[in-house]
Amino acid sequence: MAVTDEMVCFSLYSAARATTQAYRSLLSPWGLTYPQYLVLAILWNEGEQSIGALGEAMQLDSGTLSPLVRRLEQAGYVTRARRAGDERVVIVQLTDAGVALRSEVAPVHARVAALAGMADDADRLRLIAELRELTTLLHTVAASDDPAPVTRTS
Repeated sequence: MAVTDEMVCFSLYSAARATTQAYRSLLSPWGLTYPQYLVLAILWNEGEQSIGALGEAMQLDSGTLSPLVRRLEQAGYVTRARRAGDERVVIVQLTDAGVALRSEVAPVHARVAALAGMADDADRLRLIAELRELTTLLHTVAASDDPAPVTRTS
């Protein structure tokens, strides 16, 4: 047995990579990456967003998010415009093609859930709750100026 077989961090890393690879495969007919799909999903569900709000929702900085949104704009799925009252704020909005894409791409997340063995919404919601709790706990440690010391066992 490899040492990584007993590491929670490696299992999470492996699951995240496998999820991203599954999305990559399923989204390839539309030329979308998984992060691009996430941007579209946010816009489909919440409407127009500022780059800042998208970055917060996706936990990405604007330097990472801006090129991703630019590629969506080049594909014709979104537009970017500066807010009239505050030109520092860039608003991202779906185009008609971006709205139409929803019906084609919407089944992808259900397909990934099914491939992952989630039989119903209860399974999916339980896993999401556990992962959110884990994320919150780990963000707390990462944000702390004085993280709890790691205890060493002999």
